[in-house]
Formats: sequence, C-alpha cells, structure tokens
Amino acid sequence: MNADLSWLPSGLAIIPLWIKIPYTIFVCVLIPIYWVKWGPANFLWFSDIALIVTVPALWFESSLLASMMTVSVLILELAWNVDYFVRLATGSRLIGLADYMFDSTKPIWLRAMSLFHVVLPPLLLWMVYRLGYDSRALIAQMILCWVVLLICYFFTSPSENTNWVFGTGRQPSLRLLNLPFVLFLMIGLPILFYLPTHLILKKTMPDAEAVRKQRVFRR
Repeated sequence: MNADLSWLPSGLAIIPLWIKIPYTIFVCVLIPIYWVKWGPANFLWFSDIALIVTVPALWFESSLLASMMTVSVLILELAWNVDYFVRLATGSRLIGLADYMFDSTKPIWLRAMSLFHVVLPPLLLWMVYRLGYDSRALIAQMILCWVVLLICYFFTSPSENTNWVFGTGRQPSLRLLNLPFVLFLMIGLPILFYLPTHLILKKTMPDAEAVRKQRVFRR
C-alpha cells in the first residue's frame, strides 16, 4: 500500500504516552487479579497473550509485535464482540464466546475487566496503521501459535481447555484422545484466521519498513 505518510512525526514517539500509560496500568492491575481468580494457565489464551504483548509493543513501538498480535486475534476478537453485543442487545446467544460475561455467579467487576476485548481490536489496528504492518508477523505468529498450543495440550488441565485444545464442547475429551484436534488447530488457525488477516493488513496498511524509512528521512 502506497499510503501517505506525511503525518509521521520526525524523531518523536508515534504512540503517545496518554495511551501507553493507562493501558500499562490496566494490564498491571489485571494480571494479579486474573492469576488469583483464573490461574496461570489463563494467560495462555491467545487474547490474553495479545493483551500482555501489546504492552511492550506500545512502549517499544514494535511493528512486528503489534502485527503479530493483530494477526493472532483480530478475527476472533471481532467474533467475541459480535457475540457479546448481540446478546447484550437481544438476549440471543450466537456462538458462546462471551457466555461468561453473562454468568451471574461471577462478580460483575471481574466480568467488566474482560471488556478489554472491546478495546483491543481497534487499538491493535490503530497501532498497525501508525507503525506499519510487518509481513514477518504471519510466520512469527504461526510459530508462537504452535508453541502455545503444544504447551496447552501437554501442560494444562483438560478441565481448563485453554485455547480449546481438548475440544470445543462443554465436556473436553481426554488428552490422549484429542491429539488429532490439536494438530487440526495448528493447521486450521493459520489458514482460517491468520492468513486472511495477514492478506488484508498487507493490502490496506502502510508497510512497516516504509514507515521506518520515512521517519529516518524526516529526522
């Protein structure tokens, strides 16, 4: 994409502090609360990984990290938002991604913290627009995906079913019976979610290298 990059600041941060600081504070508050309430395995969910990795992406203004996290979660986060807001408005359940947001047995303040799912997609897209899209993100995110899925499969409990490695139903299957499904996820996630996002971002967003060169040129 031959985008107009004349707006780029010369020698200044692209991401303002008024975004970096509140976001970082929120994540620092969320981590210990989620650790106590949900346990450490919860941070292996791709959405939680994206939430946390966005912190260094903001401070280091890393187009690669921002691009990876956008490739990783954009489609699923948008699906979560559709599921949540449709049910909020109509009471109808669509796909179940946001079911826990309507579970009255969970404290409302704890459920409210999950509203980061609403903020994350536009923030990541805005970061990629500002920093440029790094096309290395597709391969890098695929590798991260495979590592995370294998960790979830071999080192977490089927009852937690992190990233659905033990199945998509309410009764996860046993570890030894579900390896084919993990392999399906390792192939399916990149093909069905990562590749389309990569192609769209590559077509519509400024190139990260062009952004870097423009900033150097304007110094």
